[in-house]
Amino acid sequence: MIVSTYQPLFAPFLGFFLKAQLSDSMIILDAVQFPQKTSWLTRNRFKNEQGVLWIFIPVWRKGLGLQTINKVRIYKDGRWMDKHLTSLKYSYANSPYFNEHLGFLEEIFSGRFENLIDLNMAIIGYLKKQLKIKTRIILQSALGVKGKGSELLVNICNALESSDFLAQDSAKKHLEQELFSSSGINLHFFSRPSPIYPQLWGEFIHNLSAFDLIFNCGDKSHDILFST
Repeated sequence: MIVSTYQPLFAPFLGFFLKAQLSDSMIILDAVQFPQKTSWLTRNRFKNEQGVLWIFIPVWRKGLGLQTINKVRIYKDGRWMDKHLTSLKYSYANSPYFNEHLGFLEEIFSGRFENLIDLNMAIIGYLKKQLKIKTRIILQSALGVKGKGSELLVNICNALESSDFLAQDSAKKHLEQELFSSSGINLHFFSRPSPIYPQLWGEFIHNLSAFDLIFNCGDKSHDILFST
């Protein structure tokens, strides 16, 4: 069984789902420390007439110190949800498949989510279904596995009785490969391609949220992503 991990990114880019497709189980690292600086956990890129459209999810930080990702609460004051939804409607109104997903976007920006993890996992589950990915997704907190760095990843493999771990090529320099080897775990690496597909608004922009692909390509999205 091939195991991989990722943090629960907001509206992830296509590389997230390619990694999931290449795995039997993907573990979402929800019990690790929430970054103190801005990260892909609370923002991602879409596309509009001017080029890149950033969508941010504000969260509570002040006075809370270090938090694990699964404890972070969404800051719901103000009109940012309405503004994000309006921006997406304007930017993708002419995308062939946007209206098919509008109901889900309205739910995402309805204010019903209290914690960031719940919002992000709802989006990940939705995009996973749209991209026809069957991989099992498991929360780290559900496994009860702890640790830091490579130790955490080895502990996850051991908890799932897996001898194979998948990581991006870019992670090689960060992993303690000897620790995996001494634990009987085979490391596998892959490089994530960035497929080109029809987009609105001029020149193609790589590595946007996976929403951009499904808004523009609908049922063809799976084949476009996994034919690269």
